[in-house]
Amino acid sequence: MSGTRPGRPHPAHHGRPGRADTGRQGHVGVRWPTRRRVADALRAAFAPLAACVLALGGLVGWVGGGWAGSPARVAVVSGRVFLPYGGTTQTAAFFDLANPGGADDRLVQVTSPAVDGTPALSRHRAAGAGTAAKAEVDTATVPAGGTLSMSPHGVDVTLPARAEWRLGDRVPFTLRFERSGTIETVAVVVRPGGRLP
Repeated sequence: MSGTRPGRPHPAHHGRPGRADTGRQGHVGVRWPTRRRVADALRAAFAPLAACVLALGGLVGWVGGGWAGSPARVAVVSGRVFLPYGGTTQTAAFFDLANPGGADDRLVQVTSPAVDGTPALSRHRAAGAGTAAKAEVDTATVPAGGTLSMSPHGVDVTLPARAEWRLGDRVPFTLRFERSGTIETVAVVVRPGGRLP
């Protein structure tokens, strides 16, 4: 009977490496990356990085174009201070504030080198029976895209009066805001209840 004897390896496989042993000794089964594989890996890593850069650029353009909320930008439109009358030692100053920015801001402090003492923010509220109550407040909000107009019936700045003030005098003030920083301005002396000419 022709063929190989049982128990003996076939001559075709005797002493020859199999298909899995095609590498050098000590490197069996190891495949080194080709240039094409490296290029494919770099392209795969570059895609999400490029997407992030494009998204960030779009976000910056969106904010810079005014589509997102812009920071607070308070400006003083006008200011006036009531001329003291009689023997009063206190008076009030009023400012019209505008905030075209996209975030609220708060007036946190008012000072003046022209008065003795510290001006204070106050709010007047109706107390019933035609009376009003006044209380000091820590801050006054200037809304985003809006205005704050101080008045004797709302928010004002109470301060010590100067007997030498005359109609039309300009009293310097510094207004400090939580986000917009400090603003140097003046308030014109007017008659009580009067507006700027």
